[in-house]
Amino acid sequence: MNRVWRCTVCGFEYLESKGLPEEGIPPGTAWEAIPAHWVCPDCGMNKADFHMVEA
Repeated sequence: MNRVWRCTVCGFEYLESKGLPEEGIPPGTAWEAIPAHWVCPDCGMNKADFHMVEA
């Protein structure tokens, strides 16, 4: 299952299967494994401002 997390402010999506290699988050990294201090790369909102969506 490919979980997708979407920023409620700007709509940026984090796909666990793709990760964010440019930010040091390898493909396959679960949302729970991303540090709590991580912020949206597009708008700077906190990780808490993301919600899981159906992929």
